[in-house]
Amino acid sequence: MAGNQIERPKPAAFAWSNPYFPSTNPDPGVDLATMHARILGLWLTSLAIAPAQESVTADDLRALLNDPNSDLAKLAEGMAGKKGGNQLFYFPTRDEPATPAAWGLKFESIHFKSADNTALHGWFIPAKGKAAKSAKGTVVFSHGNAGSIGHHLGFCAWLADAGYNIVIYDYRGFGKSGGTPDRRGMIDDVKAAFAYARKRPDIDTSRLVSYGHSLGGAKSVTALGESPVRGLRAIVIDGAFASYLAMARIVGGQLGASLVTDELAPKDFVEKLSPVPLLVVHGSNDEVVPVSQGRQLFEAAGQPKTLFEVKSGRHGTALSNDDGAYRRKMIAWLDAVMKG
Repeated sequence: MAGNQIERPKPAAFAWSNPYFPSTNPDPGVDLATMHARILGLWLTSLAIAPAQESVTADDLRALLNDPNSDLAKLAEGMAGKKGGNQLFYFPTRDEPATPAAWGLKFESIHFKSADNTALHGWFIPAKGKAAKSAKGTVVFSHGNAGSIGHHLGFCAWLADAGYNIVIYDYRGFGKSGGTPDRRGMIDDVKAAFAYARKRPDIDTSRLVSYGHSLGGAKSVTALGESPVRGLRAIVIDGAFASYLAMARIVGGQLGASLVTDELAPKDFVEKLSPVPLLVVHGSNDEVVPVSQGRQLFEAAGQPKTLFEVKSGRHGTALSNDDGAYRRKMIAWLDAVMKG
């Protein structure tokens, strides 16, 4: 699987037309796009307290979002602080809408600690129909920015049917994990999940896979770039972004960017993943994270690397579209890498 492999549809224009984006989760819920709603709330507040005007046009609002010296920018900074926008990326819940049992899968609850002793919770799901030790490998799945692990099973449960064990876990502040979300801590939580997997006596720890969706892809790129994992055979990211600052600017203009830092951005770490094979998956119609963000990560990555740019794929459907056509492609890619 060495070399530069790209599977890409014909170029299509990316249209950012709807400010109210659908959920990234299989179950409806909040997601990364809700960051836009929070920023939207800031400027709605500013309109409410501003002097009455005859009319406010879309161009007026666009200019407002892109003026770092506006009253709105000052209001936002006062409300959130200079780096307060970093927290706008996280929308945790404490619920458990489903367990792997709903997918007909066996599982066990797992508990481990992050570097700062924060207690983390997850599930271990053995490959279906075989002993965990004889599975093709063990996938550590890092989920997106909203909800809890029960909301994200649709992104990874199918891997158990394909012969892979799964470790799915909640970051700090999500689900049954302790603590509160923050960028540095959540990256350390990714590392802790791999440390946990490496300690399991019932799996082959020389056959580990990282799979991250959306924010989970971003966090895992940085975590693995900082701290390579022994036994890691493949890395998959789906709908991941390259830059926190770029995403803040996309959904909130200069106002959003002024509240966010780009510290620990995936673009600065993706090159360090080499020589572990990397698969970048991104829908051409991703309505939350523009496909340009996935392309940026792919271009910055070292070899070997493969890009699946999924025609008509959206943020939560790139792999499941067309009756799972790209799931099958991903499994074929994984199986080949694991044999290499």
